[in-house]
Amino acid sequence: MDFDHVLVVGAGQMGGGIAQVVAASGRRVSLHDPYPGAVERGLGAMRKSLERLGADVDETLARVTPVDDLVEADLLIEAITEDAAAKEELFRRVDETLPQGAILASNTSSIPITSLAAVTARPERVIGMHFFNPVPVLKLVEVIRGVETSDETAAAIVALARDLGKEPAEARDFPGFVSNRILMPFINEAAYALMEGVAEPEAIDTIAKLGFAHPMGPLALADLIGLDTCVAIMEVLHRGLGDPKYAPCPLLRQYVQAGRLGRKTGRGFYVY
Repeated sequence: MDFDHVLVVGAGQMGGGIAQVVAASGRRVSLHDPYPGAVERGLGAMRKSLERLGADVDETLARVTPVDDLVEADLLIEAITEDAAAKEELFRRVDETLPQGAILASNTSSIPITSLAAVTARPERVIGMHFFNPVPVLKLVEVIRGVETSDETAAAIVALARDLGKEPAEARDFPGFVSNRILMPFINEAAYALMEGVAEPEAIDTIAKLGFAHPMGPLALADLIGLDTCVAIMEVLHRGLGDPKYAPCPLLRQYVQAGRLGRKTGRGFYVY
């Protein structure tokens, strides 16, 4: 499948980045987000990103069309909030809108693909396509099959990821898949180290960067992801795997309650 026309739902950091790389591959993109001003902000972020990358800004953005509602396309890539009920409702609507041969992909970082597929009449054509932030820069796409996902669907999405300049890695449909099952306990333990006074944020992140050769420390990375998103993923892991080690650190919950969500609000573990 060529996926000449892709519908991206969600124009935030992830959705905007996904729309950018799809458009940069020469494909037509319809970008939808129900929140007022979200698509415009997404297009502005895309312009800045393309300028930094030295890409042809106008040619790429010309392939991205803002749409007020769902439209027919060859492929959906969903990148809305990490909330199971919201994603399931969207998949119900998309299943009614897109042609029967279209594939429905989710950028979810933790919610089971099988549960999203179950609300549609095409579970064999539902799959996880988990990009990483910043999407235009990071090469990985985690490809997750649901119980009913067909070999044909998986092969088409793996091929698409490669055509977008990404490196696909396949994972099974377990809570958190591979990436967040490993990453979130790392971030959570860093939050516990801070809460218990083991070290200050800068020291924790410096030790991770210089000691583990990570490009970014766990607390700065949590701020980039969004502390609310981290808590949501940890709760999915905790419920799905039943192990208390996945329960979010109380300090993480407290920061989220205070509105300290990271870069997107200007303050998390650090001030921006």
